Amino acid sequence: MSICETIEKKLNIEIEPLHLEVINESHMHNVEPGSESHIRIVAVADIFSNLNLVKRHQIIYKHLNEEISGPIHAISLHTFSPQEWEERKQETSSSPECLGGNENDNSQ
Repeated sequence: MSICETIEKKLNIEIEPLHLEVINESHMHNVEPGSESHIRIVAVADIFSNLNLVKRHQIIYKHLNEEISGPIHAISLHTFSPQEWEERKQETSSSPECLGGNENDNSQ
């Protein structure tokens, strides 16, 4: 099972989303072909109602801890309550451009 499929399965069980997109954006970055290291998630769920962005992201991180600790290099989260999703007309912003990851890391 791919990482995206694993993420989708976990989130469908744990947050019961009304809408869920798990998108592999690795092809937009400086990684090996076929990588699943840059993931974008769009999730609409009742569980996000009345929660701030930090709390929403913490819910996602809690359920994807294994993936975030391992194969995922970058994750972009777009979390909405059903009301927010309807107000946005299902539009989400794009993920930021990759700066090259380890290639530009000066901490070595």
